[in-house]
Amino acid sequence: MFRRASDLIDSGRESPEQGTEQMPKFTRNRAKKVGLSPGTLAHAEEVKTEPTRVSLMAYDETTCQERELAGVQDAFPLKGGSTVTWIDIDGLRSISTIEALGEHFGFHPLVLEDVVTTGQRPKMEDHENHLYVVLRMVRCKGSTGEIDDEQLSLFLGPDWVVSIQEREGDVFDPVRERIRSGKGRIRKMGAGYLAYALIDAVVDHYFVVLERLGDRVDALAERLVTEPGPEALRELQTLRHELLFLRKWVWPLRDVISRLERSDSPLFSDPTRIYLRDVYDHAIQVMDTVETYRDMVSGMFEIYLSSLSNRMNEIMKVLTIITTVFIPLSFVAGLYGMNFQYMPEIAWRYGYFAILGLMAVMAGGMVLYFKRKRWM
Repeated sequence: MFRRASDLIDSGRESPEQGTEQMPKFTRNRAKKVGLSPGTLAHAEEVKTEPTRVSLMAYDETTCQERELAGVQDAFPLKGGSTVTWIDIDGLRSISTIEALGEHFGFHPLVLEDVVTTGQRPKMEDHENHLYVVLRMVRCKGSTGEIDDEQLSLFLGPDWVVSIQEREGDVFDPVRERIRSGKGRIRKMGAGYLAYALIDAVVDHYFVVLERLGDRVDALAERLVTEPGPEALRELQTLRHELLFLRKWVWPLRDVISRLERSDSPLFSDPTRIYLRDVYDHAIQVMDTVETYRDMVSGMFEIYLSSLSNRMNEIMKVLTIITTVFIPLSFVAGLYGMNFQYMPEIAWRYGYFAILGLMAVMAGGMVLYFKRKRWM
């Protein structure tokens, strides 16, 4: 049913050394997809080297089972049972896993192509028996605070949810803990509520990222006033770049959640739609915060230019004062450097010391005058 581009990418045998060079941050190279027929499963970026990990959580009000699976096929017998099944796939190296998933659940080939072609715009598609949602999941890198992103694909069915991520590691640990402990409503409200919980975790983590980003903006604003320089300018450009892409992800995210809330799909119950409305409010708050930071960063470019201008003015001020002080001294030195025979001060025994004293008085008087005028 699905064709794989084995002639372009052999995902099962490709070694890490054979992959292409790492692309710059936020850059999505889709050139490898040019010329392939629609629905062809091939990675648009560098060859994926992360192993594919499949985990399962199946639960109802009273029981919960969780385990790692050798293959996605091991979860198929649970479909249509009495439990809610959550299949979580980390890593896109195995095209065969995505194909098997599509064949069993009836996912459209174009949808599967969007799954493996990362860099998709956040969106929602309503198919006959399931919903397909694409989100951008963002996190901060270590102590630097730089933003790291990956694509998250969510499939929602009557009693199952499938989540597919680019690599291992996500923001869903609080959701898993609520399922394990049985606290709250998550074990009682079906697959639609689970999908809401995952979307809510993604949106809420934007606040964590924005908090770190706000600390970086505040720290950089102080540096631009006291130490404007090339490093500060590079960091300012990085912040501007990250905020640009955050805005690019949040704008369609707001529309996706709005469509989920307003859709007439039976996969979301009326109580769950109320929670989706709350996620929509959070997305609006994220959008407002991003716009605020973008305005601040735009203003920081003006601060940077003003700081450079002020530093240049201070330097020119010092040089001007030095030049102004030494101009009359140069005149005196030039005057008595002339080799005329009849200059009475030249023959005077104390003439040298008198001229030095005169020059010192002139320099001191000019410095006092500048200070009185508050020019220095």
